[in-house]
Amino acid sequence: MADERLARVVSRLQNLPSISLPTDYPRVAGNRLVEAAFSADLSEQTCLGLLKLALYNENDNGEEEEVAEYKTASPFHLLLAAFSVLLHRYTGDTDLVIGSSSATARDPLVLRIAVNPDDPFWAVVRKVQQVEKEAEEDALPYETIVRALGKDKTDSAESSQPLFRVRFFDETDTPQDNFLRSTSLTSDLTVFVTRQHETTRSSIAPHITLRLLYNSLLFTPARITCIVDQLSILLRKVAANPVAPVGSVPLLTPSQREILPDPIADLNWCDWKGAITDVFSRNARRWPEQPCVIQCLPTSSFGAPQEKRTFDYRTILHASNVLAHHLVQRGVQREEVVMVYAYRSVELVVAVMAVLKAGATFSVIDPAYPPSRQTIYLKVAQPRALVVLKGAGRISPPVREFISTELQIRVEVPALELQADGTVVGGADADGVDVLTPQMQLADVDPNIALGPDSVGTLSFTSGSTGIPKGVRGRHYSLTHFFPWMGERFGLGEDSKFTMLSGIAHDPIQRDMFTPLFFGAKLYVPTAEDIGTPGQLAEWMADNEVTVTHLTPAMGQLLSAQATRQIPSLRNAFFVGDVLTKRDCLRLQSLAANVRIVNMYGTTETQRAVSYFLIPSVAEDATFLATQKEIMPAGEGMIDVQLLVVNRNDRTVPCAVGEVGEIYVRSGGLAEGYSDPSATAEKFVANWFADGARPRRDTIREQSGPEAQFWKGVRDRMYRSGDLGRYLPNGIVECTGRADDQVKIRGFRIELGEIDLYLSQHPLIRENVTLVRRDKDEEKVLVSYFVPVNGPALNEFESDITDAEDDKGFVTGMRKYRRLIKDIREYLKKKLPSYSVPTLFVPLKRMPLNPNGKIDKPALPFPDTAQAASAESHRGPAATPTEDAIRTIWARILPNPPSPIPLDESFFDVGGHSILATRLIFEIRKAFLVEAPLGLVFDKPTISALAAAVDELRNADLGFAGQDGDKPSVPPSPGSAVKAAMKRSVSKKATYSEDYESLLSKLRPSYAAVSDDYNSRPLTVFLTGATGFLGAFILRDLLTRPERVKKVICLVRAPDDSAALQRLRDAASGRGVWDEEWVMQSKLEVVKGDLDQDLFGLGQSSWDRIAQEADAIVHNGALVHWVYPYERLRPANVLGTLTAMELAAISKPKLFVFVSSTSAIDTEYYVQLSDTLSRDQNSLGGIPESDDLDGARTSLKTGYGQSKWVSEKLLFEAGRRGLRGHIVRPGYVVGDSQSAVTNTDDFIWRMVKGCIQLGLVPDINNTVNMVPVDHVARCTALAAVAPLPAPRDCLSVLHVAAHPRPTFNDFLSALARYGYGTERCEYLVWRRQLERHVMEVQDNALFPLLHFVLDDLPTSTKAPELNDANMRALLAPHVQQTIRTVDDALMGRYLAWLVRTEFLPPPAAEGIQKLPQLGDGPVTRAVGRSGV
Repeated sequence: MADERLARVVSRLQNLPSISLPTDYPRVAGNRLVEAAFSADLSEQTCLGLLKLALYNENDNGEEEEVAEYKTASPFHLLLAAFSVLLHRYTGDTDLVIGSSSATARDPLVLRIAVNPDDPFWAVVRKVQQVEKEAEEDALPYETIVRALGKDKTDSAESSQPLFRVRFFDETDTPQDNFLRSTSLTSDLTVFVTRQHETTRSSIAPHITLRLLYNSLLFTPARITCIVDQLSILLRKVAANPVAPVGSVPLLTPSQREILPDPIADLNWCDWKGAITDVFSRNARRWPEQPCVIQCLPTSSFGAPQEKRTFDYRTILHASNVLAHHLVQRGVQREEVVMVYAYRSVELVVAVMAVLKAGATFSVIDPAYPPSRQTIYLKVAQPRALVVLKGAGRISPPVREFISTELQIRVEVPALELQADGTVVGGADADGVDVLTPQMQLADVDPNIALGPDSVGTLSFTSGSTGIPKGVRGRHYSLTHFFPWMGERFGLGEDSKFTMLSGIAHDPIQRDMFTPLFFGAKLYVPTAEDIGTPGQLAEWMADNEVTVTHLTPAMGQLLSAQATRQIPSLRNAFFVGDVLTKRDCLRLQSLAANVRIVNMYGTTETQRAVSYFLIPSVAEDATFLATQKEIMPAGEGMIDVQLLVVNRNDRTVPCAVGEVGEIYVRSGGLAEGYSDPSATAEKFVANWFADGARPRRDTIREQSGPEAQFWKGVRDRMYRSGDLGRYLPNGIVECTGRADDQVKIRGFRIELGEIDLYLSQHPLIRENVTLVRRDKDEEKVLVSYFVPVNGPALNEFESDITDAEDDKGFVTGMRKYRRLIKDIREYLKKKLPSYSVPTLFVPLKRMPLNPNGKIDKPALPFPDTAQAASAESHRGPAATPTEDAIRTIWARILPNPPSPIPLDESFFDVGGHSILATRLIFEIRKAFLVEAPLGLVFDKPTISALAAAVDELRNADLGFAGQDGDKPSVPPSPGSAVKAAMKRSVSKKATYSEDYESLLSKLRPSYAAVSDDYNSRPLTVFLTGATGFLGAFILRDLLTRPERVKKVICLVRAPDDSAALQRLRDAASGRGVWDEEWVMQSKLEVVKGDLDQDLFGLGQSSWDRIAQEADAIVHNGALVHWVYPYERLRPANVLGTLTAMELAAISKPKLFVFVSSTSAIDTEYYVQLSDTLSRDQNSLGGIPESDDLDGARTSLKTGYGQSKWVSEKLLFEAGRRGLRGHIVRPGYVVGDSQSAVTNTDDFIWRMVKGCIQLGLVPDINNTVNMVPVDHVARCTALAAVAPLPAPRDCLSVLHVAAHPRPTFNDFLSALARYGYGTERCEYLVWRRQLERHVMEVQDNALFPLLHFVLDDLPTSTKAPELNDANMRALLAPHVQQTIRTVDDALMGRYLAWLVRTEFLPPPAAEGIQKLPQLGDGPVTRAVGRSGV
């Protein structure tokens, strides 16, 4: 029966989706958790809605028998259904997986729920009930399901992906603690539902409380509040209409309406700032001699200084007037198109301004475009005039022929040039006279052609869905409207220095030119060499002290590539045109510490970038980017602009925070539309939200100025962008993809942006883009193109093979970089599900850019072309006949196989997938006549491995067997299988683990057992580390057991024995544990020595005497330092342990107790193992004390943890050879539970003090293994005087675990209760504020541990659970109890002691509680931990 249930469960959970909840912070590599909690009672109105839904009957015709199979929906089912709808709305996913609990089944449930946007809500409720019923009937241990689905492996991102990332529980179901613990690390969000116990006097509606646990490394509290509020709104809405389609139920809450754009708000439609031509003319007459355009010239020779020509405002005004009059006098009419054949130059500024002054519409052709594309632009534009800039070269013959035969050109300026003296010439006519000569006398006369907000001044091009460019007609309104606001917001003015870097045929070039002209500022024009030579662009910007630049992300990458010069003058960098990543920002910030980066969102149709997201400069806030996700958001609307995110299923419903919708841009500055009216009607739409609203006041018409003639009145329009996005809790918008670009391959939804995001984070990739291409068989394949980062690191991945380049010079060699490609593929497999890992990776020398500065995707080589470029004549390494045959099968069935197919490449890395894997197995069965199992290709994915397996199958069929063929196969236990799989993924090579192997030879071949009367006679104990914090308490505990301990000999570092005694007296007195009677009664002897010396520095006679006298060794001494490397700590911590072990073996056998630390298991492996074992029904949960520590063989980060690991491993081996005793492994050791004396040189108390200094405490719900020092001392002393009986005394581990474990929130919340002015905030906000505080004042208590706090705290605060069965057995016979954890009362005592010793200041205010009064016990002082 269990097998049948498992088969059904596995069938239901095949091809699980990976939910991707919208997060507020970047999802970091690995599973890190800082847990926070939020509780809320559902409102009375919402609870009444639940009651109404519970009474709903979808079959009101009385035929109740038909629905009898469904029981009445409970509040839990209704809430789970609503929660599922929210997940669908947040992600767009229709296939959801949720971890849950059951009222009837003991085991947890994995619920897979389908939610489609057109589903009635009640249908979702019924689905939830059905799915839960099926899961309950087939309930199985969670670990069984995980193993059956292959999710217990760590060899790929897909196999290690959790089954779910959200959990939903009824709190009364009491889901197993093991299940909660084991899935908490991979759960982003957990909801607990509680129904309050009520009397008959309470409302008939159920009173429901929600408790949410969430990862504060991912979400802000505002996000969680939104989720709860939207759940309430959704329930109230569907209670009114239970059959409403779930995809369009409004979710907007009243609080969200206040921060999100109001779609009927007034956007100052009539706020016309004037024509750019008029503003420019005013500036030119106001500052005639102000430099306007600085044209840089190519250098005559390498290393020569760059020459510049400076043209003032008067010169540009006169030149543009001359050309404008020429166009008007030669017949150019209002809004007719004048095509400018251009290049990046001062002449472009003159030509554009002249066309606008003439009342015409300018458009630009870039000579870099191929003739066929130029012809298309001309055909769309139908220009009536042509202005050719002299420096742009000659128009190509095909284009010239098209102009002559297909266009009706009235006027042509053949060679426009602004000469060095400021004279403008247009080129000679047929008579050899310059065409502009007749207009020269009009240089100072403006044409004064009236322009209005709706005058069309620009014609730009955007690629259409058919691939044919569409002409976008831009209005004059947008050419000036935003500049006054931008000047104020970003500090732009007449002193600013701008650059002309945008593609000249791309609409951002308008911003390059018009912004400085509006402000009366300077525009610097670089040469082609300045832009194209690696590193030179940064040098050019620095030399010219540029302050403002407009860039595309691709141009930004060009700027930072190989740059060596800093650009301190750069103040603003505006990015537009493509996705801007955190990596792009960091690269630019590394060059320009003072630059504010502004990510802008806009399209050709919006005419201007219409929203912005500001990244402050490093000088202003060096921590800002750390909390940002990898892709910068679109931001918020600029002045008089709204980004409206609209429901995709019902456009009359505005989206709420978090849900994915389509972005519409509402603005008075939209373009007029396309040249094609039908296309305009589709994309430029009237604002339906304002239907029926009162007409707006039209102040332009009321004033009746000349601009009113060219004004069509107030038009409340929106542009449908086709982009998908969502609102963040603060109201800004992030883009999530394209509405028309939902890529699906073999049924799986592919996020190209996610692939590119992870690719961009690979250290050897400079630029990348991923596309879906069709191969020779018209199959969709994912292809990633990338440019490697040049440098020594890349050389390690190059082979000696040199590929012939294709004629465009793009493909540098797929075989040359085969090792790099393999590394990239393996890297992505750890980040992405297998179906999202690209089939093909194409390395490029450079990324092809179109003239607009964007990646030229059509120019990228097609897969077959790239394969051909990399293929060579030979077939690769010699193969066996079986390998050859399998290689032939692969070549036949793979959609786009490499040539040749490598023998060691995975089937799934060269284009294979699960469907083809099944076909491959059938082909193998047919070709080799063997019963190859269907899972064979997953276990043996390479040709070599498959061939070996096939040969083995054939030999078995023929009666042959391998050497081990007669050995029975013993299936491993679940726990051992998990551990074995995880350990295989750990490399065997590491310095400290190699040192352990070399030190094994220092151990004795065997160790004798202690005498039989050990447990019944008084003992002499040799103790190290007694001057340390824990050591002092161990000393006290030992000497308070006179029936078992007659004497303690302490090793203390000092010049002589007398000084050693005084040092111990001072240390113990400072902790309040000293008793002079110990010395007087000869119970205590102190000898001077040192852990890192031979024989502990005792000298032979003292060594021999102690060896004869001591019965037990408690080795507690160590050099504790969180920064020192292993090599620095090795002499004291490792070699000192070997010395202590030798002392235990000579003269007479002694019991050995070693005080270690959980630092020896402080790795991700043990966190995962803890979670895995918590899932295992047969496990007690937590890291067992019998673990062999091999999971930390390579990945321990601190030298201290490494030294403890080596020492423990040596002791394990010594235990196997006969040495008896225990290893005590505590976590955080804090103060005495009676006196409250504590160790101030400790992370916990530094964190408390740092929080008080900062005035903030982080919201961290993670547990921390804090144990009072007297309890740890008692455990250690008992391990020495009352060890566990054999065989548990062979140096077995004793875990010291807090019961119950406190949370960070528990002990940090005490600060506010006792009157300290601290406020709780989310963890990432606390971390950022701490970093800023330390950088500013450098006196925070956490300053010495800042690196640890900023980089590793999330990992450190998620510690593995500890199985402490041995320790419980040790303590059980001893009735006396010590406090084993830190509760509220003890925390208060600790704070009182820390105040008394002046480590902490007294509370500044009166809190809810007063600090307790401590007794008059012995005088103590704040001292550190050192015990060497």
